[in-house]
Amino acid sequence: MHDYIKERTLKIGRSLVETRNTVRTIAKEFGVSKSTVHKDLTERLPEIHPELANQVKMILEYHKSIRHLRGGEATKVKYKKEKKQQESPSKEPLVFS
Repeated sequence: MHDYIKERTLKIGRSLVETRNTVRTIAKEFGVSKSTVHKDLTERLPEIHPELANQVKMILEYHKSIRHLRGGEATKVKYKKEKKQQESPSKEPLVFS
């Protein structure tokens, strides 16, 4: 494994433990895909730093246990926003030529 991959994996692991952000958020912060973050955390980190990997595993399991709640909330917000846009017509005046 290349040194830059080890360094990135450790940084991602520490960031997850410190911030408890989601994999998607961390992927955006580090400029990599969520698949890369997940692979770093679940496959590479246990080989590099087992103690940190255990902390990360607990956080990922927690995120997995509440993902259905996050999805439901996101859907609720989406449809609430759409409904609000439909109810309030455009504020622009009508111009007749």
